[in-house]
Parts: sequence; structure tokens; C-alpha cells
Amino acid sequence: MRRTRRRALVALAAPLAVGLVALTGCTSGGQAGGTNGSSTSKDILTLGMTADIQGWDPHVQPSYQGWSADAVWDSLLRCDKNGKPEASLADKWEFSADQKTATLHVRDGVKFSDGTAVDAAAVKANAEYYATAGGASSRWAGITVTTPDTQTVAISWPAPNPLLALRMCESKIATPASIQSKKFDVPVGSGPYTLDVANTTRGSVYTFTKNDSFWDSSRFPYKKLVLKVLEDETAAVNALKTEQIDGTIVSSATLEEAKGAGENIQTLKGSSTTRLLITDHLGEKIPALGNLDVRKAMNMVFDRDAISQKLYLGHASPAYQIFREGSDAYIPDMKDPYPFNVDEAKKLMAKAGYADGFTLQIPTMTGQGHETLMPYITQQLAQINIKVEQVALSGPNAISELLSGKFPVPLWQLGNYGESLQDISDYILKDGIWNVSHQPDAKVDALWNTVLTGSETERKQAEQDLNKYVTEQAWFVPMAFMDRFYASNPKVDVQESSDFSGLHPLLRDFK
Repeated sequence: MRRTRRRALVALAAPLAVGLVALTGCTSGGQAGGTNGSSTSKDILTLGMTADIQGWDPHVQPSYQGWSADAVWDSLLRCDKNGKPEASLADKWEFSADQKTATLHVRDGVKFSDGTAVDAAAVKANAEYYATAGGASSRWAGITVTTPDTQTVAISWPAPNPLLALRMCESKIATPASIQSKKFDVPVGSGPYTLDVANTTRGSVYTFTKNDSFWDSSRFPYKKLVLKVLEDETAAVNALKTEQIDGTIVSSATLEEAKGAGENIQTLKGSSTTRLLITDHLGEKIPALGNLDVRKAMNMVFDRDAISQKLYLGHASPAYQIFREGSDAYIPDMKDPYPFNVDEAKKLMAKAGYADGFTLQIPTMTGQGHETLMPYITQQLAQINIKVEQVALSGPNAISELLSGKFPVPLWQLGNYGESLQDISDYILKDGIWNVSHQPDAKVDALWNTVLTGSETERKQAEQDLNKYVTEQAWFVPMAFMDRFYASNPKVDVQESSDFSGLHPLLRDFK
């Protein structure tokens, strides 16, 4: 079988918490990860997490701080920082010329941590679950799965899918028994670690023991992995300074403190876009959102220069589009289509017949920067009489509820990918996981068809045309391309992030 050159990326890009101001590895002296403070043990890697794990259902595992999922489950393929697929649970693979089918050979002799075999039937059970379980279902909808033999599986989509590699890289393969029973209290996988239930406290600390039988065990050198939930960023930085943890995500608000303490800092430049996603383009749930002038007005009440300089302390740049610089859909010379002008925004609201505004529910979650983002968002939208009601989401169903369509305007700091096809797939297409209202649009469909069937030149032009179209239709309120920062103990070897979505180092990057 041949390896494809098509790029891909990790599954779900979730956000990095930021600090707002006045806009209203191999450890030589690492942490033991227990409750008794630091230790000189080289056997334990302890990482801080800004948000709790969203349960153990394999289909709702975001890539953002997804170290727990990467610990217990293996994926069919592994994508590098450039989106190129590498061997993982599947040691051989090929993608069909029509971009519809991925055929994979599951490496021989692999077992789940409960001793059952990882084979084609197990992969089939997981793929079919993804197609129906919500969350990731839009990415797997309509698939058919065949198993020519015990170790070979072919997964076919009903239409061409230029992101087949991604789908293989984002898969988390759990036991068929857990899929069938839908009991996910304790994860059972074939990954590099297993959950140590006795030393795990939900919402506080998760402990994992190395799975020595993992096929790529040498790439994960630590005998024990500990994840500590530290939702308060100041507490997380203090834990890093006192070597209670070996690494944590930091924002622009605590960056200088971490630097001053001598911590190593890895910067992922402009890898995410802070944005509102206005997905109810037809006004089916909130009639006002179906009016283009209203969507334009929502853009015009945000001062993008001030957001970049004050909100992100200069560690961001104004965003007028959602695509990452250098990607095929990015338009280098795009000017600000909706310059900051509250008075003009008010006029647009009046022209649309919504001078008195309306109420907008926006979901929030801890550890995602909402605690500090929302006051500014609420303040600015109030200037055009849009009343924001915050709805706090928590627990294992939080991600599913966020993406359910109940809230047609999510606020999120989403990764923007080196492969803009993935941005289009996630945020623009009708079945996009973040296009939560899933409303049809004939123009989008026509341009996407050109992406699928046109020449390389035609495809790139269609991607830019999609960018122009959704910008002109104000489907998003992009605010800033923000930098992300990962702080770690200098004694820990953290390699350059291999995360294609540019969120943070992955578990395999700690040496």
C-alpha cells in the first residue's frame, strides 16, 4: 500500500484561556504528581490542565489538552505538525483516487488493555459509532465499513472527502464492548497508558500507568502520567514554579511571570482565532440573525486593534478573516471589511428593524477564557441593544451540548489550521462540526464542489472565494489571531509541538 501525501490534522480544536485587561518531557528533577509536592523521580510526568476532562466517551474528545485521550486510546493514523499521516494502530494504508475510501491494515498482535484483540471488527464498531453518536457524527455521516479480513478494514464515505487522513488521525479506538454497552466510566483502549482508577479523583487528578505492550512504547518514556485540573491560571503558574507540575498552558496575562520564574516557554504564533460564529444565517432560531445588516453590525462593535494590543497585551494581531496566514484560503491583502464604528452599527440595526435589539444566549465553559472574554463581549453587544445571557456548560455532556445547535452563536478561541480545507469543513460546510445550525447554502455547495472536482488552481481559487463569501455574508465575527504559550519546567525536554492545529505540545512531544 502507498502512503498518501494529503495533509490532515487532529480532530477538534478547542481554545486557550487568555488574560484580559482594560477592555470594559524527560524530567531530571521532575514532579512526582502526587499530593506530597515535588520529587527527583524521572519516572513521572505531571501536567496541569485548565479544564476538566469531558468524560470518557471516545467520540467527544477535543484535541485541546487532549492528553488523557491520547494516553488511553490509539488512533488509526497519526498526523504530524504538517498534517502528513504516519503509521499508528494501522501500519499500512491507502486512500482511493476518488477520495471516498480509506483502506487500512491494523497491525498484528495489538490488544486492548482488557486483553481483547484490536482487529478490523473493533475498528468497524468504532467507525459506525462515530457516524451516529453526535459530536463527531457529521464528520463520519453516511459511511459504510467492510472488513475483507480480520486485520483489514475499508471505510467509505458517500461523497469525496479530501480529509480522509484527518478522519483516521482523529479516531480513538475503544473496545467494541464499551461501544455496544455505551458504558464509558473507565476507558479501555490500546494506547501508551492505562487509567489508574485508584489514584484518580474526577475533577481533580487523573493518574495513568505506562502500557509497556504499546507498539510505540519507547516514544512515551514516562512510567506514570499525572494530569492535574487547575482551572485558575494563577494557581497553575504557582504550581509550575514550585514544581508541583511540569508544564501548563499560560496566557498573555501570566506569560511574564512564568518567564521571570525561569520556565521554558514555547510560543505558537497566531495559531488561533478568537471569534463569534454566527451560524443561524437563515434566522430560523433567532430571526434577527437572518438579516445581513445585523450580522455586519455585530462585527462593527468590536475594536480589533484594541483587542490585540490591550486584551492580548500585544500577543495577537487583528483578524479580519478566520483562515491562518499561509493557508490556501487566506487572502493576504484583505482589509478590515467592518471597521470599528458603533454609530454605524446602530444605524444598521435600525435599518434592519432591530433597533431595540434582541436576546442572545452564549454558552460558556470553565478553563476556556470565557470568564474574562465575556464581560467585553457582553459590553460591546449591549451598545446595539443585544442582550447577552451566559449559559454555563459543564460535565461530560458539555461539548455535545455546545455543538448541538441549541446555541447558534458560540464564542470560541478556535485553532485555525495550516490546511484551510479543514477550516472550511469544520466551520463553513452545512455538516461542519462548528457550523452548529447546519443550514444549507447553495453558494457554499457550489464552491465546495469545485474544491472536490477542480484542478489544483481551481481548488485554491474556490477556497479563497469561500473566504470572500462568508466574510461578505458576515458569518463570523473574527477578532484576533492570538498567540498561544506553553510553559514548562526547564528540566523537562519538550520538543517543538507536533500538533497540526497549533494548540500546544502533544503527549508524544514530552521526552
